[in-house]
This record gives sequence, structure tokens and C-alpha cells, in this order.
Amino acid sequence: MVSPIDLAPLWLSLKVALAATALAVPLGVAAAWWLAHGRPFRGKVLFETLFTLPLVLPPTVVGYYLLLLLGHGTSFGVWLNERAHIQLLFTWQGAAVAACVMSLPLFIKTAAAAFAAVEWDLVEAGRTLGADEFTLLVHVIAPLSYRGVLAGLALAFARALGEFGATLMVAGSIPGRTQTLPLALYDAVQAGSDRTALFYTLLLTATAFILLGSVAAYQTRIAADRGDR
Repeated sequence: MVSPIDLAPLWLSLKVALAATALAVPLGVAAAWWLAHGRPFRGKVLFETLFTLPLVLPPTVVGYYLLLLLGHGTSFGVWLNERAHIQLLFTWQGAAVAACVMSLPLFIKTAAAAFAAVEWDLVEAGRTLGADEFTLLVHVIAPLSYRGVLAGLALAFARALGEFGATLMVAGSIPGRTQTLPLALYDAVQAGSDRTALFYTLLLTATAFILLGSVAAYQTRIAADRGDR
């Protein structure tokens, strides 16, 4: 009799990816807007490089940095664990933090490009007419940049869903607790369970494909409704 394949890693991966994306959005929007329209200053390139660094560093390196930061090896880690009583290492919340750090650069890069495409003269004109910042965000900035921000959101979620190296370093691979779908796939390969490994591979591929395809279809439909082909 063929034993059923455990789907717990899928639900955990979706939870981790959602939490990571929720963390990335406010940070990413602020950073992207600042990079696109913030005033130039000496050292801005340094911040731009830091935001991009997780894209080029091996995920295990980023994970090790997080392991040091969130553990008892730093003053922040001691405060976080002993005073704030927030323990992230080897928890699904820690996996979400790791996935957020790895997916954040994709969101920032995409959203910054979308914000940079917004004509600043339109924003200034709105301010001249008395519009406050929230009104400008809703009626000027969001309609002109939503497609890029939505694409960044989808890329960040997909990246968080497939995160492996940093998650393994920070959260480990504890079945039922921190073992996300990529980690379960790796364990299945190591155990020689080809059927399970193939199933997890197809599941990850299908999930990412459906997500990105849905976002693309939504963007196309909205553009068609607005006559913006």
C-alpha cells in the first residue's frame, strides 16, 4: 500500500511566505519610494548596495548573519531573547524573517522602478491643488505604479515560498514545525524517496506558476479595462 504524502510542508510554506510578504511590504514600499524619489545624499549608493546584497550573496551566508543577529551572540540577540522574550531561531516565525530578508530586494527593486516611473510633476501638481499625502498615494501614485508594485509582491511571495538556504540556517528542518516545502523536498531526496521528491517538486512548480500567471492575467485584465494595452 502506498502511504499518503504529507502536505504539512505545503501549508507551512504558504504561512511562512504570507508572513514574509506581509513583513516585506511596508519595509519595501518605504525603501522603494525613498530610493526612487528621496533626496540624493552622500552614502545613498551604500544603502542601495545593502538592499541588493541578499540577491547576490549565497542564502547560507545571509542565514548565518541572521543566526548571529537573532541568537545570543549579539547585544540585539540577547535583548530580543532575554528581555523582549522573542525567540525566532528554530521557529516558523524565524523562517518567515529569513524568507523576508531574501525576498525583500526583489520587491524593492521592482517597486522602486514602478515609483520612479511616476511623473513627479503630477505629484507636485496635486500638492499645489491642496491634496494631502494620503490622497496623493491613493489617487495619483497607486494608479500609476500599482502594476509594478503588484509584480514585486508576486515575486517576493514566490521567492519566499521557495526559500531554502537562509531558512535552513535560521529555522532548521524540524518536521511539523519549521520544515517548509523546499526543505521537505531536500529531505525526500536525501532519503531516496523519489516519489515524494517528485511530488514536492511539481507542487512547488505548480504553485509558483499559478501565482505568477494569476498576477499577469489580473494585470492584463485591468489594463484592458482601462484601455491601457
